[in-house]
Amino acid sequence: MNNDLEIIFKQSAFRHGVTEADIRWAFNTVEVDELIHGFENKYRLLGFNTKSNMIEVLYNLINDHRVNVFHAFPCTDAFLESLSKQE
Repeated sequence: MNNDLEIIFKQSAFRHGVTEADIRWAFNTVEVDELIHGFENKYRLLGFNTKSNMIEVLYNLINDHRVNVFHAFPCTDAFLESLSKQE
């Protein structure tokens, strides 16, 4: 992760029990970071939480050094399987 990146957290980011530390770690362990098809400024990041489990983080870019995280949740096995089929 770029150490200059500032992460802003909406309360909704914690709805599924993912912690701030988990989200920050996911930005350090990025596996996938992509614009979500059909949206202008909605991104999906897949990375690992502090316990080495894959999580999905949804965020918006504010500028080059700030992001707004609004949702985070553990990846399901079905979702991970669909990713491996896309490769």
